[in-house]
Amino acid sequence: MSQHEHFEEEEFETEFNGETVLRIFRLGLLHWPLMLGYLLSVVVTSVLDGYLTLLTKRIVDEGIVAGDAEQIWRLVLQYGLGLLLVALGVMGFIYSAGRLGERVQYDLRKTMFARLQDLSLSYYDRTPVGWLMSRLTADASRVGDLVSWGFMDLLWGGVAIAVSLVFMAMINVQMMLIVAAVIPVLIVVAFRFKKKILVEYRDVRKTNSQITGAYNENITGVRVVKSLRREEGNLEEFTDLTRTMYRAGFRAAWLSALFLPVVQLISAVAISGVVLYSGQQFQLGGMTIGGIQAFIFYITHMLFPIQEMARIYAEMQQAIASGERIFSLVDAVPEVQDRSGAQDPDSLRGDIVFDNVDFQYEEENPVLRDFSLHVKQGETIALVGPTGAGKSTIVNLVCRFYEPSKGRIMINGRDYTELTLHGIHSRVGVVLQTPYLFSGTIWENLRYGRLDASDDEVVNAAKVAGAHTFIEELEEGYDSQVGEGGVLLSVGQTQLLSLARAILADPDIFVMDEATSSVDTLTEALVQDAMDAILADRTSFVIAHRLSTIRKADRILVIEDGRIAEQGTHAQLIRQQGHYYDLYTKQFRDERIGAAQPLLHAGKMVAA
Repeated sequence: MSQHEHFEEEEFETEFNGETVLRIFRLGLLHWPLMLGYLLSVVVTSVLDGYLTLLTKRIVDEGIVAGDAEQIWRLVLQYGLGLLLVALGVMGFIYSAGRLGERVQYDLRKTMFARLQDLSLSYYDRTPVGWLMSRLTADASRVGDLVSWGFMDLLWGGVAIAVSLVFMAMINVQMMLIVAAVIPVLIVVAFRFKKKILVEYRDVRKTNSQITGAYNENITGVRVVKSLRREEGNLEEFTDLTRTMYRAGFRAAWLSALFLPVVQLISAVAISGVVLYSGQQFQLGGMTIGGIQAFIFYITHMLFPIQEMARIYAEMQQAIASGERIFSLVDAVPEVQDRSGAQDPDSLRGDIVFDNVDFQYEEENPVLRDFSLHVKQGETIALVGPTGAGKSTIVNLVCRFYEPSKGRIMINGRDYTELTLHGIHSRVGVVLQTPYLFSGTIWENLRYGRLDASDDEVVNAAKVAGAHTFIEELEEGYDSQVGEGGVLLSVGQTQLLSLARAILADPDIFVMDEATSSVDTLTEALVQDAMDAILADRTSFVIAHRLSTIRKADRILVIEDGRIAEQGTHAQLIRQQGHYYDLYTKQFRDERIGAAQPLLHAGKMVAA
């Protein structure tokens, strides 16, 4: 089951969103030379196309019917030159439109990725990864296509209609008015269908985000899926999602398909009226054979882009639906951001004070209440307690991933909201329970926290973290690839590299969030040795599952229901025989029993 199954995506209005269209159009205006290039190319090409049809009329009337071979050659030469210019114009607008679309996609993805770097952790807590991936990939492509080919088709269609009407008026004004009377009818029909198609494509884009999220979760959690035999259950849930998307897509496709014959029927009525009227005019001498031929060509040339509106509108509605979701991401405001006049601290060394802090992730569900704590410079604070007590919340507040809803946090006598986020984050080192490595080499992953570090500094950090030995044993050493998320290494090796990366950054404040809970005993010993070296003279917060790893902490806090239930050194808390004593002795007994089990089993095997 998805961890974000209760994610409520913003619902957009069912009416045509003109503001979204304008914002999309402005994306193209950022590259106005390309827009101007394809605007001029489309206009010139459409005018030349209309002129070539007029030349065809003259070839028929002045050359073929009149029997003037010399005039035919002159007009054919002009026609050939016009075709060459049309070919150049087509090449110009295809090049301009294609390049413009790619530039818009590049700008959108860059803007969205930059926004994702700025957004607070709370945004990621409530937003599925699949939703974000869909915005960065499929939606960005759709909007880019709209700015280039979508707007180009609309522009070309509009110019083609205008040019055709002008040239038809030059041939016969009355017949042109008959055709022009049909255009408002077609526009009304188009707008009626447009609204219905947009509603369906909004449903398609919304469901597509959920499908992408389901893909992501099932792929990343494939081991859990297989171990719990959830394949069939997940397939049923996924089938429901795809069925919903299919139905919405089918309804949109059906409406688009219905639109085309309706337009063709109206067009047929217009052409029939023109043919009847032109036949009468020909008998009266008001029309020539070439004129009738040219007129019919202008009608088909004008009605073709109107008929194409079914496809253009369908693509436009998809792109508008995508644009609405892209802009909802771009417009998202970080809940934690720099205050006006925030300063970059030279250092975060100094006492840290929680002053009557309240915090809640959700309204009316407080995690910390009136929490106060004074941590001295260089002090190591260990946090223990049951799941959900508020341990991770405390360190998240220290790192300023979140901010207190009430009260304040002071660092070296200053409210830390007076400091820049970059200044705080760059001076805090964090090692998480589930370490994460990026695709690339060990060199690249270790330097992630400090790109300008020398090779000697990287190796020294690895030695301090206890990672150097296993790195040297790898076939390619520090040049070894770690795989996506560190899948080519063991959990223990990944954790040691994560620790070395934090050491290399040389932070003023160090946070370890259950960094040894998922590693074996040998790796735990290496991590413990590294902790003894790096926590010296550094303010640090350690969340521990294995209480044996925090016995050397300067102070241990037992957190329960967002408050400090007990605090003191390991020895002091053992003597108090309170909550910590119960946790420690229970864990100690469990470890003794677990260690004894293999020996008892071996004894039974020998006796047998």
